[in-house]
Amino acid sequence: MTHIFSASKLGLLVLFSCLLCLHQAAASESRPPNILFILADDLGKEWVSTYGAEDIQTPNIDSLAETGMKFDNFYSTPQCTPSRVTLMTGQYPFRHGWVNHWDVPRWGGGAHFDSNANPSIARVMQSAGYRTAAAGKWQINDFRVQPEAMVSHGFDDYCMWTGFEAGNPPSANRYWDPYIHTKEGSKTYKGQFGEDIFSDFLIEFMREHKDEPMFLYYAMCLPHTPFVSTPADPNATGTYDRHKAMVRYMDYIIGKLVHALDELGLRDNTIVIYTTDNGTTPKVTGRINGREVQGGKMRLLESGVCEPIIVNCPGLVPEGEVTYALADLSDILPTCAELGGATLPGQYVFDGVSFAPLILGQTEESPRDWIMAMGGNGNRSAAALSEAGVENQYVFRDRVVRNEEYKLYISTDRQPEKLVSVINDPDERVNLLESDDPEIRAQFESLWLAAQAFPAQDNDPDYVPLPPEPWDKEVTVQSQSWKQ
Repeated sequence: MTHIFSASKLGLLVLFSCLLCLHQAAASESRPPNILFILADDLGKEWVSTYGAEDIQTPNIDSLAETGMKFDNFYSTPQCTPSRVTLMTGQYPFRHGWVNHWDVPRWGGGAHFDSNANPSIARVMQSAGYRTAAAGKWQINDFRVQPEAMVSHGFDDYCMWTGFEAGNPPSANRYWDPYIHTKEGSKTYKGQFGEDIFSDFLIEFMREHKDEPMFLYYAMCLPHTPFVSTPADPNATGTYDRHKAMVRYMDYIIGKLVHALDELGLRDNTIVIYTTDNGTTPKVTGRINGREVQGGKMRLLESGVCEPIIVNCPGLVPEGEVTYALADLSDILPTCAELGGATLPGQYVFDGVSFAPLILGQTEESPRDWIMAMGGNGNRSAAALSEAGVENQYVFRDRVVRNEEYKLYISTDRQPEKLVSVINDPDERVNLLESDDPEIRAQFESLWLAAQAFPAQDNDPDYVPLPPEPWDKEVTVQSQSWKQ
């Protein structure tokens, strides 16, 4: 009798265990995926070995590509501020107004990325029940003036380099002895390396909230200048050796985060998206697929705006895929919203298009017919401060519109300037605007039709100015004569 009872009891235990496993599996399937979005700073394809870079090895990024989806046609703007605000808002610069670079902590003037006037990817994800965290570079609010700016933009927790704050020399440090802002305030972390602090913060956030859906925004400082040694290459000297050391350490940090996801049991339900804000600094030249490519930051060449992007999640994202579908930074917000089951707020106009079905393997079709980048090829890279606030220095900023093969340059006077084939002419030297080839003419007409839909005048940033601060006196108030 004892033997029969034990067997029955064992059977019940096995049945219970099976039911528990089925329940857990169902719960896992119904739970939206975590999203870890990693944005490198100033890094073109010529410094990522999975794209054919010859002067560097990035094994952790390469592994994400080998087991995930790699995009070949993904656009950003070639400047920091426009790219970051486009990512946050899902809007093109002509709409959100940050057409040019404006370093808020350094130049102030009452300018800021206003949470009351603009959408935010983090608030969208919060609305779907996500816990949200940010680490790394922000630079579009001054934390001395707005210490809880990250909360207003939708982040539950944060660990940010402050940006170079005018009148505060320690704040220039983002790498060694970094000056970092958290909920406890801003301070120098003596003897430490910034990227180590940011990644440790994110891992701890994952550990604390692993049972909840998470949206993690990691805006890396690496490998933006200044060129420095790293904990892995403490003896690196000179521009190229330090740049390579910084790229290698960026790759190491990415591997560290992926390993943490594995250890925490989160890997199979976390979509990792890796990309960059713009091309590499022109101070360095790399080799890619047999070509020398000077860093394209601040230029509308492909090296400045066509960025690496890799999406990875075992079991969710197809493995080892290369897609030539068109996408750009404005698409990140609607893509994350769809992945997380969030509804886009109806009071805003969004330019981005979700590519969630593409990365989930539900389609191979491009969600777009064209992509766009703006804000390069000019000698005025920053906005200007007038009595009316931060205003753009162009009524209509120069831009490019591109499909899978052809790319149209449009000048500041809203005229077609250059047409190139990015496939047959990767250095973009041959202007095809005068070509009589019917196929080329048809491609031009298609891109020009898309370009004509843009507003005739770019918006200025939309914000309520903050009261003047003592360091604002360092910013020269300029006239609006350049707007005439």
